Amino acid sequence: MTHVARSTFIIAVFFGLEKVLGLLRRLIINRQFGGSAALDAFETANTLPDLLFAIIAGGALAIALIPVLSEYLERDGRPGMWDLFSRVANLVFITTAALSLVVALSANVVVRWLAPGFPADQQALVAELMRLNLISTLLFSLSGLVMAGLQTNQHFLLPAIAPSMYDIGGLFGLIILAPESGYHIGSVTLPAYGMGIYGVLYGTVIGSALFLLVQLPGLIIYQFRWKPWIDLHNPGVLQVIHVLVPRALNVLFFNLIFIFQERFASYLVTGSVNALSLGWLFMQVPETLIGTAIGTALLPTLSEQIARGEKEQFQISLNRSLRAILALTIPITILLIVVMPPAVSVLGLNPASADLVVWTARGFLLGLVGHSLLEISVRAFYAQQNARVPVIAAGVTLVMFIAIGAVLSLRLGAPGIGLASSIVFTGEALALWFLLSRRFSGLLATGRMLYRVALGTGVSSLIASIFMSQSSSLIIGMGTLIIGGLVVIPFILPEIRLLLKL
Repeated sequence: MTHVARSTFIIAVFFGLEKVLGLLRRLIINRQFGGSAALDAFETANTLPDLLFAIIAGGALAIALIPVLSEYLERDGRPGMWDLFSRVANLVFITTAALSLVVALSANVVVRWLAPGFPADQQALVAELMRLNLISTLLFSLSGLVMAGLQTNQHFLLPAIAPSMYDIGGLFGLIILAPESGYHIGSVTLPAYGMGIYGVLYGTVIGSALFLLVQLPGLIIYQFRWKPWIDLHNPGVLQVIHVLVPRALNVLFFNLIFIFQERFASYLVTGSVNALSLGWLFMQVPETLIGTAIGTALLPTLSEQIARGEKEQFQISLNRSLRAILALTIPITILLIVVMPPAVSVLGLNPASADLVVWTARGFLLGLVGHSLLEISVRAFYAQQNARVPVIAAGVTLVMFIAIGAVLSLRLGAPGIGLASSIVFTGEALALWFLLSRRFSGLLATGRMLYRVALGTGVSSLIASIFMSQSSSLIIGMGTLIIGGLVVIPFILPEIRLLLKL
């Protein structure tokens, strides 16, 4: 097993743990607040703070920063890399603090644009929750940077653990801070502070602090020394900014899609915003375990290959990741669509809300393949420090989503929004892979793999449909998913072996 394969496994395991904790958190929050106006307000209040984090210190900076840090690590060693890291960290934190202040002061105006369909009291609640949530944004502005620095050093364990710590904080808020009466564990009754939806928010703030704290030992291990300066004329800082600005626009376009999703949903039936959040979560579980895990582990290696001029190895790495992702995500998409009703049943929603979530999740799941491929293709461009192509593609995707999402939300409601998302992101992924193939010949070569995957998917989905026609219970659903997965494995075994050679 190669280093990338081992790192992918570590990331997938801990991302899997995080998704289990995340689903548990969603289960509890829906049992406490399911389909309520307060929950829709909470989900909407997260939108802009999450956008700030994503643009400044989350995926935007990590993907833009790692290739440049890898170049400095290769050329100047760890001291040179950490010197640049300090300068960028200081700049990012100051920028995040300034923008957070602007958002806090203008929250009421922002909320009226984000959720024009909400009544005035619900908009006021969104604004107050949004201001409090900006504390998490400041903490994440540091933790996202730390994650990028550790991954540049090919250290993935602590960054992979960090998301689970965030969920643990969130669970503390849900179980201890939010409820009116304490949960019972055997003969023990847990304390309850009755804070309602505010308790949920305070839990996320605690979780964001844990997200940062768990990664700090990694900085000690890799001999980080903080330096209190920025120097906007520093060549490394300028190099990062040159890549970061278009990357920030890329992430802005991506997150504006979620803002428009909630804007469209604010005119739909109550619970539509929550259905979008849950539907996206169900798609994100396999997408994170496959696409994000592979992309996260692969980016430092791709960056090093470009820095060393190893274009052939770069092309081989991309081709193997392409084949592995297609082989894994195509059958998983179909199986999850089939077993979605029992999966949603664990949320304890009423029949109408559950049906809305099922179909919304299916709409998002149709984009699982595209989202997973997008994780790799975007990183492939940034490994080459080419930010222009991805930002243009993201801008086109945003425009297409606004047009398609507006139509499908009116015709199909929340499921139509999920379907629109799948259409535009899959189109973006295909376009980026096509552009990559023009520079790296043979990149899209898959041999007879797609035939094997289609056959295996057909057989497994047929078996799954037969099982689910007998019963839609959770146990049957889980068994169906396992059996369907086991049936498809022989058909995709060569791609599983390729994944181990990444």
